[in-house]
Amino acid sequence: MKTVLLLFISLLLSCCSSYKSVPELSTTINNVDFWLTNSNKNIYLQKQKEILIFGATATIYPTVEVDELQTYQTIDGFGFTLTGGSAQSINTLNTQKRQELLQELFGKKDNSISISYLRISIGASDLNATPFTYDDLPSGQTDVTLSQFSLNPDKNDVIPMLKEIVAINPQIKIIATPWSAPTWMKDNNAFIGGSLKPEYYGVYANYFVKYIQKMKEEGIAITAITPQNEPLHPGNNPSMYMTALQQANFIKNHLGPAFANANLTTKIIIYDHNCNKPEYPLTILNDAGANPYVDGSAFHLYEGDISALSTVHNAYPNKNLYFTEQYTGTSGTFAGDLKWHLKNVIIGSMRNWSKVALEWNLANDANFRPYTPGGCSTCKGALTIKGADNFERNVGYYIIAHASKFVPAGSVRIGSTQRENLNTVAFKTPLGKKVLLVENDGNTTELFNIKFNGRGVITALEAGAVATFSW
Repeated sequence: MKTVLLLFISLLLSCCSSYKSVPELSTTINNVDFWLTNSNKNIYLQKQKEILIFGATATIYPTVEVDELQTYQTIDGFGFTLTGGSAQSINTLNTQKRQELLQELFGKKDNSISISYLRISIGASDLNATPFTYDDLPSGQTDVTLSQFSLNPDKNDVIPMLKEIVAINPQIKIIATPWSAPTWMKDNNAFIGGSLKPEYYGVYANYFVKYIQKMKEEGIAITAITPQNEPLHPGNNPSMYMTALQQANFIKNHLGPAFANANLTTKIIIYDHNCNKPEYPLTILNDAGANPYVDGSAFHLYEGDISALSTVHNAYPNKNLYFTEQYTGTSGTFAGDLKWHLKNVIIGSMRNWSKVALEWNLANDANFRPYTPGGCSTCKGALTIKGADNFERNVGYYIIAHASKFVPAGSVRIGSTQRENLNTVAFKTPLGKKVLLVENDGNTTELFNIKFNGRGVITALEAGAVATFSW
């Protein structure tokens, strides 16, 4: 079917009077590179052999126009969360295989996908084997001076792997977020649920400062933090409940001043939860005391609509937006997840002003472990580690790769039109290349034009497929 379709396109190109005829392949200089992943699981991020040459604009098919004069947000990057479980799983690979994988993920070689942004947990997330913080004490004890603070729980897996990653890509950006404060700071003295006691707001602010400083001593720069992962979801293990008013109070009276006093440049990003509650970040941004300390707001999309990011942007266009988590689950399909995540997480978040798009877990084992008791048992990593020298690339890998491989940090989103079933987003890279991502959300193959600077090419995209075009 694909061969017939390509022959049809070639005939159109050669016969249609509104396009220049295609020269002989031996003398043709391709204008547009075309990388494809389809829903049939037989083409995975493959560069296509089609010759795409800009000519006069044709109008018999829908046109996606890319306009570099329309500029929007600057992009910080695309990537995943390097959970403790991810690092632990990847570390079961033998040394050579692990190094090859890290180069593939974070390097700049032809076979690399060039991840440029990572999320990590401050202490354990629910995708660690057990919950912990960096200042855990026996019941009844406190440590208001944080004299027992230690990164030791992460010094076997996460920190050594981050050092390897930084060596491969020294420019990588890292956002860090806690799933819970130390239990002795909480009103229920437990990892699950509870809230931070007001008398420990100042101590907890210093906990963040010490974390950033200690990570810097390890050679790991923390670009940004959020005060709490999913603050309205206290049922996870670990987790902590934090209302918008509590977060505003914590930032304006404790965290913001503590960062300022320590001369930290690490950004404070609020919320870090679902798109159904834009009023949460807006409440904090409306607080005149908290607002100056806040760089922007972070979102997930387990509830709500991705347009919530634009709701916050329109209210505070000087504040940044970040999309920081979406998982692919064990019950999902490759075809369904590829379409939905490209449409919403990648294209949707970018068209709604996000500076980053991050999928959830980078890696786990074939049983989707490790996870804490009560943690996510259905979260599928972008990679499944299957032994000392074997791993599988899952749909999450390709969701991110279609952007991360082609759109480096410092790229700027530019204008691109949406057409019927074709969802699109476009960028101009720091080197001046134009990149267009297209997702066919329909049920049939779509023929369409890509128009740039008054000239166009005709191409096609199978139902459910994703393409990255660059020129």
